[in-house]
Amino acid sequence: MARIEAFEQVQSKLRFARLLDSLGIAQPRWWTPDAPPADPPAQFWVKAAFSTAGRGVRYARSAGEGEALAHQLAAGGMAVMCQESAAGQYGQVQAVFDHGQLIGVHTCVLDGAGVGGSAAARLSVGHPRARAAVQAVGQALDWHGGLTLDYFHTEGEPQFIECNPRTVEPGNAAAAGVDLPALMIALSRGAALPDAPVVGRAGVRTHSCLALALGAASTGSRRRALAALIRDGGPCTSREVLTPIHQDPVSAVPLVVTVARAVLDPTGVDRLAAGAVDRYAVTPDVIRKLAR
Repeated sequence: MARIEAFEQVQSKLRFARLLDSLGIAQPRWWTPDAPPADPPAQFWVKAAFSTAGRGVRYARSAGEGEALAHQLAAGGMAVMCQESAAGQYGQVQAVFDHGQLIGVHTCVLDGAGVGGSAAARLSVGHPRARAAVQAVGQALDWHGGLTLDYFHTEGEPQFIECNPRTVEPGNAAAAGVDLPALMIALSRGAALPDAPVVGRAGVRTHSCLALALGAASTGSRRRALAALIRDGGPCTSREVLTPIHQDPVSAVPLVVTVARAVLDPTGVDRLAAGAVDRYAVTPDVIRKLAR
């Protein structure tokens, strides 16, 4: 497991932004509310230092709204930062390190949205600059374990916006040749590790019908929610990672039941997503307890 000092550098959005600056890694311009730039953008993001699944992130459409949002998010003593929007397509780089040594890395981009714009479908890509950036972060922190960076890119040039000090959804990486859970298990057991970093191959599509359907239902589109039960292009072009009915027929039960509920009551999708996030969210109270 990574050292607590390293963990603190990436768990906080504010400290992660400072880390990227120190390493010369590209990110959208950012500032703290008490030290705005001379030419602030008309619209920007306001972020609590600690939050989960976008709960502490708000979009300000004016300077006045940004000030109000910063005050709201700072309630309870939480540090806050502001940041310009990043252009391009959303992506992630997922990596596993052995005391700063990269042993596996995978890059993928959004191929279909779930609730809140999450990556319900993914396409693996070859983004060497994103891989180099996560390697630089891992080396600088002597990171041990999983690490995931979120970014937006234009033609493979990334700007980083977020860090998760863990591995995330591993289905696309596994389909592209990087078994992140297996690497983590080998790392924890002290088993043999690859001599060179395992790199995911590009061009692999994966999806979750359930996540796609919930994402469609959350926007009020019953038709798209039902259509998501059969991913466009079929199983030959995109692999199901959550409910593979052809391999596990019983997995059709939660898929059909959940989608049916979402179609009948689209307003319940946000409650369902919120309930799931509540079970793992990092809240200000959690941070205060850990800091004692």
